[in-house]
Amino acid sequence: MATDGLRVEQTRRTRTDRAETDSGSEAVLELDEISKRYGDERAVSELSLSVREGELLTLLGPSGCGKTTTLRLIAGLERPDDGEIRVGDETVADSMASVEPEGRDIGIVFQSFALFPHMSAAENVAFGLADRTEAERDERVGELLDLVGLADHADSKPSELSGGQKQRIALARSLAPEPEILLLDEPFSNLDVDLRVEMREEVRRILKEAGVTGISVTHDQEEAMSISDRVAVMNEGTVMQVGRPEDVFQHPESRFVAGFLGHASFLSGYVSDDVVETALGTVGRDRIHGLAPEYDRTRIDVLVRPDDVLVRPADESEEREGSQADGRVTYRRYLGPTVLYRVELENGDVVEAMHNHAERVSLDTPVTVELAAAHDLAWFPTEDH
Repeated sequence: MATDGLRVEQTRRTRTDRAETDSGSEAVLELDEISKRYGDERAVSELSLSVREGELLTLLGPSGCGKTTTLRLIAGLERPDDGEIRVGDETVADSMASVEPEGRDIGIVFQSFALFPHMSAAENVAFGLADRTEAERDERVGELLDLVGLADHADSKPSELSGGQKQRIALARSLAPEPEILLLDEPFSNLDVDLRVEMREEVRRILKEAGVTGISVTHDQEEAMSISDRVAVMNEGTVMQVGRPEDVFQHPESRFVAGFLGHASFLSGYVSDDVVETALGTVGRDRIHGLAPEYDRTRIDVLVRPDDVLVRPADESEEREGSQADGRVTYRRYLGPTVLYRVELENGDVVEAMHNHAERVSLDTPVTVELAAAHDLAWFPTEDH
């Protein structure tokens, strides 16, 4: 797996932490070096992943990274060319055989919701319960309509429901047979922006109350961060990093992950004894996450996010005698509540800063730049190390 100069020591520690965490929960799904090819194109490449009981894990990555193919392999809609998929103690797919989707105890919610237009909400929810008595069906449907907050819409047809209501009915229908695992394929992509935020919280609540293990697929970083217990960041058909959203964001193991999970700037530095020297002053070595001894007297790149950086016009700075500028604003983007600035430093490094919308700094303004992070910082060896 390509890791863009991943630190060996940090990788070892991250994997150890992950193994210790995983040991506390039982894996209900395991993907063991699965691969899938379409002609000469490899969509999934030797991908391994464990999903814990009761968690909501999101496969996150750009278009074409293999996340939807991975979901289809889990669902049984595709068969792997290599590797093995296990649900509990049962192997459900390998290169020789594959259990049909209906035999996997896995439900799926599609992007389009795929509700039957001629059926009422209650009838849609009851669709997968043909093997139960009428009384059992009615009881289960009632439970699920209560769970998703739509008991008053049992007789409504899909055309009479809003987008959010349709999604909740689709979710209830998938939960009706009590699957061990529920797959969600870009579950919020058909909703408007405001409704997406509301439905993220609602879907998470429903899955947690139902006690179902969930696997979601999205390319939306904010969505993945807000809904997930863990995130698996994918690129080029494999998992680059998996962990809690805050851990993956703050301690990315590759430059790809750092850049994909939001704005990422890299501040060049030199490791000198107990500090790292940068264009913005020295940073204590204890503030650089997992900086191994073998990187003494070498150059590294320190990851900084826009919220780690403060920018002020040089002639307004109270901290710099003589208004000495660190760089110049080369880009400014208004985002409503905030403004994103890009600053080229005197040494050629480029950093970004996010400020409140009321704090205005014009383009081409000489500025002082302060590294104001209150947390430890991730780092990478320089590209030529």
